[in-house]
Amino acid sequence: MTAPTRTETAPATHTHQPTPHWLGWLKWLLFIACLLPVADLALRLLQGTLAQTTADPAEFTTRTLGAWAFRFLLLTLAISPLRRLLGWHWLLRLRRMLGLFVFFYALLHLASYLWYEHRLAWPEIANDIVRHPLITLGVAAFILLLPLAATSNKHMVRRLGGQRWQELHRSLYLIALFVLVHYWAQTEDDVRHTVLHVVILLSLLAIRAWWRAQERRRQLTALPPPYKPRGKVIPINPR
Repeated sequence: MTAPTRTETAPATHTHQPTPHWLGWLKWLLFIACLLPVADLALRLLQGTLAQTTADPAEFTTRTLGAWAFRFLLLTLAISPLRRLLGWHWLLRLRRMLGLFVFFYALLHLASYLWYEHRLAWPEIANDIVRHPLITLGVAAFILLLPLAATSNKHMVRRLGGQRWQELHRSLYLIALFVLVHYWAQTEDDVRHTVLHVVILLSLLAIRAWWRAQERRRQLTALPPPYKPRGKVIPINPR
């Protein structure tokens, strides 16, 4: 699951590209780092320390998992702008892993909501989704994530074709807007972190919209090459 990008011309900046060996180690370090939030949360739940620091451990768990899903979504969307601005093309090799962790934390967030809030009582869950638009947006965002996670591998890219694959993965922008509203409206206490997340997301979307507008403007203003006749030109004299 990645954010699709158009063919872009990177700045002519000399940057050091990591070797495949170091890139492999970097992927492992990133994988471990992405697991640290859920590992810390699970350890605190098992030790019982979460109940000592929060009034509602169940709600804290659900919100924390959702917040991390949003953060990984921001990191995934930031890969292409960083690649273009810094010339670090190797960042694209990390984007798929970040996108899959978006799905991973969103899945844990949804599972936590289903268990802690409703104890898997499906009639209550269905009623909650229908009656509360914010829950509806969250569930819709997760449903849209499913095909992106399922088609994130190279086999599906070849099977769908590059253009169809990119069109499918452009729904990540719609997902980001759904998550934005879902995340913002559920903030109750300290809004500073929420405002920071929202500003980052809107900035990333604005950069992408500006780049796309610039590309369209170049396409519209590009003139076709002048016609050059081949061979000898024979003038036609009207009678």
